[in-house]
Amino acid sequence: MHIIFMGNPEFAVPCLKCLAQSDHHVTAVMTNPPKKMGRGNKERRSQIDAAACELNIPVIHAGLLNSIDLIDQLTELNPDLFAIVAYRVLPKELLLIPSMGSVNLHGSLLPSYRGAAPIQRAIMNGDKVTGLTTFLLKPSVDTGDVLYQEKVTIHPDDTYGTLSERMSQIGSDLFLKTINNLMEKSITPVKQDNLIATRAPKVQSAERIINWNDTAVNITNKVRGLNPKPGAHTTLNGKWIKIFHTSLVNENYQLTPGTIIERTKMGLLIQTGEGGLFIQSLQKEGKKQMDIQEFLKGSSIKKGDQLGT
Repeated sequence: MHIIFMGNPEFAVPCLKCLAQSDHHVTAVMTNPPKKMGRGNKERRSQIDAAACELNIPVIHAGLLNSIDLIDQLTELNPDLFAIVAYRVLPKELLLIPSMGSVNLHGSLLPSYRGAAPIQRAIMNGDKVTGLTTFLLKPSVDTGDVLYQEKVTIHPDDTYGTLSERMSQIGSDLFLKTINNLMEKSITPVKQDNLIATRAPKVQSAERIINWNDTAVNITNKVRGLNPKPGAHTTLNGKWIKIFHTSLVNENYQLTPGTIIERTKMGLLIQTGEGGLFIQSLQKEGKKQMDIQEFLKGSSIKKGDQLGT
């Protein structure tokens, strides 16, 4: 089967590598153009771009997805299938090109968590189970007929980073299984129930800010869901800090939420709207991430100081 693979982030890399090692032929990889980043204005390629180059697969840097030139280029490649993982919404003109359609891998059990941030949202909401879905692509986001699904347990210490990495590995096997059985026409697609669908939109800047009036459980889930990126934010002495690891303390100290209850070797114990939590690693504005012991060495922060102001 001749496949054009489409994706951008690290989450998509195991699927690309799995397909490249299979009996299928990955004709080309389509990804976002390199972006100029940082003070040096250096070009930064997507992780899929870098992986495709390592695998010696031709790369198409797609800007406008509805451009005539791109449509002609993909049509000339005469693909059987588009295989898509963590990419953009394809216009109808592109979906008409592959003879067998387009298959997508999504990081949730659809129709739950349709959208750009299903893994982050599942952790932030305190879910214990999530999963992966392969489905046939339609122009509307994550609404196509389901092909296969696989449940994945969310461990109590999982972050967005650890869960995403684990799901990407599980997903690569599920993706290859889906494509193999599509070729053999041994799958019966199942329509999604739109009445029970939920959304997982991209995390907005305001959602990254910690509300210390919230419960310790909810704050911890937010920290986990936004680790390693974009990071849960608060302020300390008027400067932003990102918090990456916390642990719960099931006690209420009846202080104003955001107050530092204790400064110990284990971390900073903070009062929340319900319960306390220890901050165990963080990142100061303009600095690298550090564990709490390293942070406290050069800090005058003390009991009674207030976060979030």
